Amino acid sequence: MDFGYDATTEELRKRLNEFMDSHIYPAEPVYHEQLANRTDPWSNSPIIEELKAEARGRELWNFFLPGEHGAGLTNLQYAPLAEITGRSPELAPAALNCAAPDTGNMEVLAMFGTEAQQRRWLRPLLDGEIRSAFAMTEPDVASSDATNIETRIERDGDEYVINGRKWFITGALNPNCQVFIVMGKTDPDADVRQQQSMVLVPRDTPGVTVTRGMRLFGFDDSGHGGHAEIEFTDARVPAENLITEEGAGFAIAQARLGPGRIHHCMRLIGMAERAIELMCLRTSSRVAFGKPIAQQGVVQDWIADARVCVEQLRLLVLKTAWLMDTVGNRGAHTEIQAIKIATPKTVEEIIDKAIQAHGAGGFSQDFPLAGLWAQARMLRMADGPDEVHKRSLAKRELKQYQR
Repeated sequence: MDFGYDATTEELRKRLNEFMDSHIYPAEPVYHEQLANRTDPWSNSPIIEELKAEARGRELWNFFLPGEHGAGLTNLQYAPLAEITGRSPELAPAALNCAAPDTGNMEVLAMFGTEAQQRRWLRPLLDGEIRSAFAMTEPDVASSDATNIETRIERDGDEYVINGRKWFITGALNPNCQVFIVMGKTDPDADVRQQQSMVLVPRDTPGVTVTRGMRLFGFDDSGHGGHAEIEFTDARVPAENLITEEGAGFAIAQARLGPGRIHHCMRLIGMAERAIELMCLRTSSRVAFGKPIAQQGVVQDWIADARVCVEQLRLLVLKTAWLMDTVGNRGAHTEIQAIKIATPKTVEEIIDKAIQAHGAGGFSQDFPLAGLWAQARMLRMADGPDEVHKRSLAKRELKQYQR
């Protein structure tokens, strides 16, 4: 097995690291200052558009999407690049046009969209001109089981009529968010996995109401466009806004979430590396009980455990990326679930220790650790909670002994 990166990946890593040093890290305090001084609580930070222009000029753009629509990278080539962007998750993914939920939505449109849908929505997303949201989760049902979703999408002549309520819809409050991909039931009497469909709903559609922004552990997360609660009341869209066909929604969701799960895990490793770096710097520079905190045995134990865990996770993520490239997402199903279970939980624990090592500063806005922790903890729920993935993984493991 070759553990080295190929020449293309090494060259892109070098360019991306230079961009992080010269533009992303210096922009972090500017970004937070701009957010603090906004008059509109959901407006974009101007620095993001500046970073996007700079990244695109350097051809650091759309790394996540393989094939003709993206940068042409494999999952294995993208993994170390996503890890680097994870070191600054509020800025770097957006600057490179590699931020969720747009990434998953672009994948859906690239795989399943009609030529007209791609022309109207995919092209502006690829160019970073607009943002989007994916409306799946609902407050009134256990959305960890996607077949529970109750939002109705009903055919009425040449239109579909949408009624229902969604929440924690990431990016929906961004003023530049112009389209939602909405999942709902078109046929409640069909087979349980063929009841769902997906439609494209422009944000300005009459009957679409963004009712409030949801907080994430007290953060409004507005830099990502927030997490909205949305009501659909007799919202009508043309029938051609349906993605592929009625009953395909569940299959599309599975195709969308697979790459999204590994992308999150790639970035989480970068978050962990940033936390380890901050922990080492902080404990080496602070003295308690007569010696640097870094010389305390318990702190050295945290640092050693963190390094071992990150190296293990990185290898599993790279193996998963390689399998996705060689045998497809279905063939990598077990590994995708394994990294989705292991990575957020482990990175959450690493960041928690880094917070502890920073004392009161770890909770403050002077360091990125509190925000990193909230992101890692949230990702134990996003794209399916740990327990659902464990249940599925255990069933797959047991199946080979039950034949």
